[in-house]
Parts: sequence; structure tokens; C-alpha cells
Amino acid sequence: MEARAYLKHARISPRKVSIVLDLVRNKPVDYAEAVLKNTPKAACEYLIKLLKSAVSNAANNHSMDVSKLYISECFVCPGPIIKRIRPVSKGRSHRILKRTSHVTMVLSEKE
Repeated sequence: MEARAYLKHARISPRKVSIVLDLVRNKPVDYAEAVLKNTPKAACEYLIKLLKSAVSNAANNHSMDVSKLYISECFVCPGPIIKRIRPVSKGRSHRILKRTSHVTMVLSEKE
């Protein structure tokens, strides 16, 4: 049995999120939460909220034991890119890409 949680259209680059996801992949939930709380990265705020949502889904929807949960799968996919322009000299403009992320977290129980 597994419990899933999704985060869609997060206004942070997928590259920044994947760095933090590598720290918590295949770790127990309590250890992963401690790592996320003590890591000084912008993605940690999004991922703590997502982890709590996944734990809540596991406990309420699937009747799983919270003490046996671990992060079996977590990945990030790029979302839609918001395109903006910045005026520069001689009437030209440079493109600014504001990237978004779709994050998926899957929790499983250890046997």
C-alpha cells in the first residue's frame, strides 16, 4: 500500500527542488522531516508541507501506521513556464523565464 501527495504549479525551479529531494529519498518520515526543517533551502518550505500532506493521506485514507512510513518515491517535473521580458539598451529586450514545478511524493510502509 502506498500514499501519494502532489504539489502542482509551485513557483520554484525544478532544479532547486531536486537537490533537496535527493536528501530525503528512501528515508523514514521522521528523519526526512528533521532534515527538511534544518536545511537552508527555499524548496524545504514546499516539501515540508507536501510531506505532512502525504503522511495525513496515509493515516486517514489508507489506515497506514505512521511510525513505519518512509519516502519510497519522490520526483519533480517541470511545470508551465511563465515568460516575462526585461527592457535593455537600444530598444531591445531580454527574456525572463519564471519556472514552476510539479512535485510528487509517495510514502510506503516498511514490512
